[in-house]
Amino acid sequence: MPAAGDDRFRVFRPRWTRVAAAVTGTVAVGGSLAIALLGPGGVLLDAGTRVAFLVFAGGALWLLWRLGGVHARPDAGGLAVRNIVRTRRVEWPEIVEVRLERDDSWVVLDLADGGTLAVMAVQRADGEHGMAEARRLRKLVRELGEAPDPT
Repeated sequence: MPAAGDDRFRVFRPRWTRVAAAVTGTVAVGGSLAIALLGPGGVLLDAGTRVAFLVFAGGALWLLWRLGGVHARPDAGGLAVRNIVRTRRVEWPEIVEVRLERDDSWVVLDLADGGTLAVMAVQRADGEHGMAEARRLRKLVRELGEAPDPT
């Protein structure tokens, strides 16, 4: 268990993704619900069309809820990464490298099994904050994932 106030284990969260999800949700979900529930009846807004707007609003709400909930939760044992569709936990020694290259939208972890894992919680769109968070994650991997030198 990390010590109280241990800033190293602060949750990684994107800044602008949550804002974009909230704004898009207000417009897309709110607009769809308003049309479905308050729109005038008739040929253009029959029952099937209203149901389609409600289904779209529900799907958009789920997707935006998942997008807004993207995060990575570090602890002494590893990193739990919640992306849009999937949540995965990796132990620190499984992470070989933390990459955020010029053309990457978010951090990518190179894993010991040869695979990769996107960490959408640390994004280039967040500017210097995103770069600082990538450095913090890289430091955690070096501190907790690498075996100590035998010297």
